[in-house]
Amino acid sequence: MVFVLARFWARFTSRVTWRTPLLVLLVVFSTSWAAMALLEPDGDIADPAHYWWWFLVTSSTVGYGDYFPVTTGGRLVGAYVVAGGVATLTTFFTHLAATLANAKGRRMNGLLTHDLSGHLVLVGYAPGRTDRLVADLRAEDDTPIVVCAWEEQVPQHPLVDVAGVEFVRGDLTDLAVLRRAAIGRASAVLVDARDDNEAITLTVAAEEAAPGVHTVVTLRDLSRRRTVRRIDPTVHCVQWHALGLVYDELADPGIAEVYDELMTPGGPSTWSTTVPEGPDATYGDWQRALGATSATTLLALGVDGDVHVSPDWATRVPAGATLYYVGPRRLTPDNLLAALG
Repeated sequence: MVFVLARFWARFTSRVTWRTPLLVLLVVFSTSWAAMALLEPDGDIADPAHYWWWFLVTSSTVGYGDYFPVTTGGRLVGAYVVAGGVATLTTFFTHLAATLANAKGRRMNGLLTHDLSGHLVLVGYAPGRTDRLVADLRAEDDTPIVVCAWEEQVPQHPLVDVAGVEFVRGDLTDLAVLRRAAIGRASAVLVDARDDNEAITLTVAAEEAAPGVHTVVTLRDLSRRRTVRRIDPTVHCVQWHALGLVYDELADPGIAEVYDELMTPGGPSTWSTTVPEGPDATYGDWQRALGATSATTLLALGVDGDVHVSPDWATRVPAGATLYYVGPRRLTPDNLLAALG
């Protein structure tokens, strides 16, 4: 008998929905009211103005005692109401516990659909590397991050203890999987794949799932960015090992291309020149003079072994100091003197 009851309860609870407790409560209320009206015809307890209150306090087992049945049949109805109330609460909390457990399991397994906006989606997972990426990104600000991994890579959320990090697992070329990460409402997407071929494939999927969202792709071979730009010319490609540049590009779209341009031979580049004897000028004087005469922009000032990036323009620049600048060519000390006139 115990086994049969256990099987029945297991089958019942497996089919419970949020409507089940309400249905139980309505059935108990309607049947008990009809029975009470029949068995307590002379009392006030079955009066419509009173019965709902008596039912509420009795089914919840509070029992204030302001109304109570006086006949044996009425007391049996009261016991029935108590049993119905307990059954309703048991059904409700059983379903609540099952729902919470199911939600936790789905979150751990990367199966939830996330309702986020303005977050970062990281498409691709590599043990250790992704942990470091997430830790550094979360150190910069508290923007939520959704990590997307292939189904075979990890069985459960690998960063469950990190606040603000959610998890999606599945076929990352499947748009339905990427949309579970709310990729279309993200502020940025980082494609960090296991190799360049996978990176290109995932970029295609990410661009289709989230057109117009700022997308950064890490590549081992930057020459393959030509292929990436055929997918979307606005996608920014960053050297895979340059994590610092990845962070900069996510925060400031296009800055990776500025760095690339500075590192490309034949174009504007970064240079340094020592200030000769003679001029008595400030950093601002040099900035204006070099900009006007040589299409050059000062970046930093080196004095006595210390480098000061973008110092105050009123800073005096002594002879022997080093000017660091970006421009089309290296300037000689004579060029510096000529710039000040």
